[in-house]
Amino acid sequence: MVENTESESRKLLGRLREAMAGDDAGQARLDKITQLIADSMGTEVCSIYLFRDEETLELCATEGLNRESVHQTRMRVGEGLVGRVARTGKVINTPDAPSARGFRYMPETGEERFSSFLGIPVQRLGEMMGVLVVQSKESREYSADAVYALEVVAMVIAEMTELGAFVGEGSAMSPLHQQSVLLKGITAQEGAAEGNIWLHEPRVVVTNPIADDPHRELERLQEAVDELRVGVDKMLQVSSSGDKEQAQVLETYRMFANSKGWMRRMEEDIARGLSAEAAVEKEQSLARGRMAQVQDAYLRERLSDLDDLSNRLLRILTGQGKDTGAELPENPILVARNIGPAELLEYGRKLKGIVLEEGSVGSHAAIVARALAIPLVVRAARITTEGLNGDHVLVDGDNGVVHLRPDDPVVSAFRDKIAMQAQAQERYTSIREKPAITTDRQRINLLMNAGLMADLPSLNNSGAEGVGLFRTELQFLVRNQMPKRSELVSLYQRVLEAAGGKRVIFRTLDIGSDKVLPYMKPTDEPNPALGWRAIRVGLDKPGVMRMQLQALIRAANGGPLTVMFPFVAQFEEYRLAREEVAKTIERERRLGHVLPSSLEIGAMLETPSLGFAPLKFFEEVDFLSIGGNDLKQFFFAADRENERVRKRYDTLNVSFLSFIERIVERCDISGTPLSFCGEDAGRPIEAVCLAAMGIRTLSMRPASIGPVKSLLMRVDLGELRKIISDARHRGDQTVRPAVMQYLREL
Repeated sequence: MVENTESESRKLLGRLREAMAGDDAGQARLDKITQLIADSMGTEVCSIYLFRDEETLELCATEGLNRESVHQTRMRVGEGLVGRVARTGKVINTPDAPSARGFRYMPETGEERFSSFLGIPVQRLGEMMGVLVVQSKESREYSADAVYALEVVAMVIAEMTELGAFVGEGSAMSPLHQQSVLLKGITAQEGAAEGNIWLHEPRVVVTNPIADDPHRELERLQEAVDELRVGVDKMLQVSSSGDKEQAQVLETYRMFANSKGWMRRMEEDIARGLSAEAAVEKEQSLARGRMAQVQDAYLRERLSDLDDLSNRLLRILTGQGKDTGAELPENPILVARNIGPAELLEYGRKLKGIVLEEGSVGSHAAIVARALAIPLVVRAARITTEGLNGDHVLVDGDNGVVHLRPDDPVVSAFRDKIAMQAQAQERYTSIREKPAITTDRQRINLLMNAGLMADLPSLNNSGAEGVGLFRTELQFLVRNQMPKRSELVSLYQRVLEAAGGKRVIFRTLDIGSDKVLPYMKPTDEPNPALGWRAIRVGLDKPGVMRMQLQALIRAANGGPLTVMFPFVAQFEEYRLAREEVAKTIERERRLGHVLPSSLEIGAMLETPSLGFAPLKFFEEVDFLSIGGNDLKQFFFAADRENERVRKRYDTLNVSFLSFIERIVERCDISGTPLSFCGEDAGRPIEAVCLAAMGIRTLSMRPASIGPVKSLLMRVDLGELRKIISDARHRGDQTVRPAVMQYLREL
């Protein structure tokens, strides 16, 4: 029975190939396909629904339903049985469609005569492209063999759609990869950029989904799998004496590469008429579909390993390696599913913008993008499948939006925005050397955040008075092994030299949460942002902390040194960290190393608990820096990676400003220098409000110093403080409307 079905499947695919080889326009091809399928499957109806946009399916061809309904019948995802298939990605096979859950009657199609319904998702690599439907008057449930045969055909239709086979004169289908597309993501680094797409990993294009010679395709598959297995074995041999985590991943690769079930399923697909490439891609699509539904992190990781292995196998089969020979386009915008910090640093400042399909606002890539001042949008769904190398693209990092192949009016408006930003930067240049003094004569110190040597030229160009935060973890994140102490000494020396005598606050290693070192075993934590991270790691693994402290002390070379510990949640943690500094200083003295001329040891206040620490803490700490990004998410219990809750809470919320005021008052009593560091410090409206609450030092990305200084020099902090106080007394939830009204009247 199976042999017969396989033969029928191959016969149908062969007829499809013949239909594709003709000179018919796109619509004629679609019509032929529905006729062929209906005839081969012995059904009265075959229909193909394809996506018109993200939420709308359109009947694009039919055999058996009313022809007038083609390109007229549309439905939303989830609407009717067809919409259910599109939403779930699962087959619906019912002998009595009208009584099935979710059935919706489309009178214009004339489908009321047909009882049975079989809907197959048309998808490619987990991306839903449409639905293939067969119907018949006879009440019957289609056999497993019939379902399988149609799944194979659906995959070929997906490939044909991807290749633009249904586009042409007389077709109502718009060509793929030519329309304008608006993609919404999340801002990870502000800024605007126009350029052309550079795919970090070019997509493998399968141009021959149907096999000419199944026996030859089986041989090609076996040869490619053998090559894949040899490659994995070689990688295992290289890593056997090194990284255990990497070896475990490669062991998983080897397990999948030698999986008999994986191989058998691909061989069966080839027997039914698919090419070797299409068979691999069909398995990959199924794996991605499962991956999207699996909640367990370990299983998702394993399915991701299988996805990567499938990509490697496809590149062997097609000869389409990562190096396609294409040259980096002018004004490159990097597009990738995700990317590591080391790979991103290799591109460096050549990039004008970055768009990632995955990633997070606190990811390694985001940290590097901020350091390089490159606009970054993360979680832009479908960008790697929608975009092609060289495509024109606009990256709006301020709003988390990407315009792919934009229309002329959008381009014009976007260029106006960039021009206005450039004009503003020119205005800020004129005040670069001036201090930030408000109209009521309050002096605000503006510092910059940094993490790479590449940041340091901005110290003079931006008008920053020093480095309020130097992130030391980047040097650990971009390597495959722990950096040597001598390497860190050299780096920190260069940072201090580049600062030219201006103060640099070195934040000790802030790892954990979303910053996991490649050579450090990741911990399985349900909520890593609240887990084993930053100073908690340093106190539990004092060897790493001591090594970094030694490097900083030696780099100071007898000059002043300022060190800050991150994520301090209670007084005792600061005391223990300070004791480690004292021990390291004594050890360095005994070894004969020159000691810093002065040493300041501060803490980052990122947890509400530290705001309520004993007054003795405020008296002992040399300085405090409020880490606004983490503090805000913990204060409001709103994960900053979660779009549903992140935007619900305002920095200018009365409760948050009152908490900031409390910290300012305690620092005033103890005489503790206080600064605010984070995204909000670089937003002019938030910055002037923080200054009005009593904060006199703000640390931000270099590009924000000009706009913040410009507004500070135009406001009276006393007046602004009164406006904030009045809003609080009125019971306003946020002071933003009142502050905005005041600023508009300036």
